[in-house]
Amino acid sequence: MAMIPELYLLRHGETEWNVQGRLQGRLDSPLTERGQEQARRQAELLAALPPMAAWASPAGRAVATARIALAGRPFRQDWRLVEIDLGPQNGATLADLRQAHPQAFTAGGIGWYDRLPGAEGFAALRARVAAFLAELDQPAVIVTHGITLHMIRLVAMDLPLAALGRLPVVQGALHHVHQGRHQVIS
Repeated sequence: MAMIPELYLLRHGETEWNVQGRLQGRLDSPLTERGQEQARRQAELLAALPPMAAWASPAGRAVATARIALAGRPFRQDWRLVEIDLGPQNGATLADLRQAHPQAFTAGGIGWYDRLPGAEGFAALRARVAAFLAELDQPAVIVTHGITLHMIRLVAMDLPLAALGRLPVVQGALHHVHQGRHQVIS
């Protein structure tokens, strides 16, 4: 893969379903007051950076975060930045999933996302994220989701799939990725 430009990655702010422990996947729920505050903090952090291209997942929670965090600056939406699709499990709680699909949770970590029946899986997520990143030709701000943010870093830093989930994902912060390195700016 060609050299990936400098990235500032943002996970959307806290949502009502985050508080409830529901996995949104391709479904959506509104930002909480705390989620809006997290996006305002991201706006403060972004204000210190030079203007750059900005992208967001078209999911409502990501668009709402982008509108606040980018403080009115324009951004484009791209479907390849949406969260991993959990298929029929979108909207379930982790407890529901553990009960319904115990075999998916035998290996620990976040690998269960790759083992749910009817879900998108990591290979498909990696392919769409890699296709998006291959088209970037300048530094960018990207507002996305937890698992997708994990995968963007994995691809941008040329890490193996086994590294997925090992770096933190912090709401209300910037995840700076440049020249194979990752830093959380909060």
